[in-house]
Amino acid sequence: MSRKKEKIPKVQTFRCAIYTRKSTEEGLEQEFNSLDAQRDAGEAYIKSQLHEGWVCLPGQYDDGGYTGANMDRPALRRLLADIEAGKVDCVVVYKVDRLSRSLLDFAKIMETFDRHHVSFVSVTQAFNTATSMGRLVLNVLLSFAQFEREMISERTRDKIAAARRKGKWSGGMPILGYKVVKTKLVVDTIEARRVRDIFQMYLDRQSLLAVVRELDHRKWRTKRWTTRKGTERGGRPFDKGKLYQLLTNVACVGKVRYKDEVHQGEHEPIVDAEVFNQVQTLLARNARSGGAVRNKHGALLRGILRCSACDCSMSHSFSSKASRQYRYYVCTKAQKQGWQACPSPSVPAGEIERFVVEEIRAIGRDPLVIKETLARARRQTEESLARLAAERKSIQNGLRDDHIELSRWAPTDPRLADAHDRIRAAERRVTEIDNELASLADVDEAEAVAALADFDAVWNCLAPREQSRLVELLVEEVVYDGRAGKIAITFRECGIRTLAWELAQRKEDAT
Repeated sequence: MSRKKEKIPKVQTFRCAIYTRKSTEEGLEQEFNSLDAQRDAGEAYIKSQLHEGWVCLPGQYDDGGYTGANMDRPALRRLLADIEAGKVDCVVVYKVDRLSRSLLDFAKIMETFDRHHVSFVSVTQAFNTATSMGRLVLNVLLSFAQFEREMISERTRDKIAAARRKGKWSGGMPILGYKVVKTKLVVDTIEARRVRDIFQMYLDRQSLLAVVRELDHRKWRTKRWTTRKGTERGGRPFDKGKLYQLLTNVACVGKVRYKDEVHQGEHEPIVDAEVFNQVQTLLARNARSGGAVRNKHGALLRGILRCSACDCSMSHSFSSKASRQYRYYVCTKAQKQGWQACPSPSVPAGEIERFVVEEIRAIGRDPLVIKETLARARRQTEESLARLAAERKSIQNGLRDDHIELSRWAPTDPRLADAHDRIRAAERRVTEIDNELASLADVDEAEAVAALADFDAVWNCLAPREQSRLVELLVEEVVYDGRAGKIAITFRECGIRTLAWELAQRKEDAT
């Protein structure tokens, strides 16, 4: 009589995926790093459950250098996609906070696990998510993980605040004019000179858009920076926003900002404090007037007229009488302390404005004034040419030294990467200098005379706001001496040259 063979129950295969995570990239370059250690622990746990049919899936879900505060992690997204596809039965982690440090995100992940009947195991924290007690333990552990994350965030903020108050640079992308050397801001001589030129350019043109156009013409770009991950940032054309950020950054004057606080920094300033303050004043005034001097009442001299007797500015004012409007420039001291405080508290606006405009018209009629102005402009051009040529020579000498060093180093020398980056940056700067040298064309005297001769025709076609901007472009200051009945006009150093260029452009656009 034959005996029936007993059937051995077949153990069902339980597919396990191991998820690992580390918040920073520090130490990941090592042969055996934290992610490897977490995976080894997970594999050992799965082997201990071999009798239950647990098997480790070959795919690796490793997020190195990603925070657990959110779900924006490539390996986690891949794991959730495999769970949606039915490829995973169990997720194994070393600790709960490796999967997430946010209660809200963890709840979303667990909802996905439950929907696809996926178990969850922590190697170092024994619990079973299938029971209510296991879920309670899990939520308690996760609450502590979130608390730890928030504490780390608070400590980080406090550390940054303390560093800023001591004037230290606390990381991030450096601004144009500086480079980072051993976690400190160090002046980049070439870029610093460019930043000073940009500040002066804004003082001369008094318009963000005008400066942006000039920067684009010169092919000047924002700060180019390579992150630790090798990502290239910056190096883009300037726009109004980026230019405004540069012009208002207190780092340019050797300071650091933390929220509303400004502290003296450890790094050297690259812009004179007086120039920086002048730019801030001009930016604030232009911001109130939408980026240009508001000329609602035709105040051509607003912001540039001063009272000689009181050494203070004169503001525009008006009064109405019998349906007629009368405009004046009033001494601010007289406004604050009474009319008796100033010997000449006010002056009719129309009269003094006509006088200043007539003086501007006279420039185009006086050959000696034009000749002296163009001679000064040529001297400035020659100085710029000499400065750029000296900078170009200095960079080329540095390139020669870098190439000599490269020939001496072995191919595996760690200094090679920095040297190649330095060479590429220097070569880019040489190209930029060549473009600047090509753009520094001399001003033709005949063209300047012709442009200024057309001043009357162009002036009469301009809107009041454009007339005001042209006056500001040309005139630095008008001083009114009411006692002596004199008016002194100080023209900007490059104003006549710039005005001639603008008039020529307007004439060309009109044809």
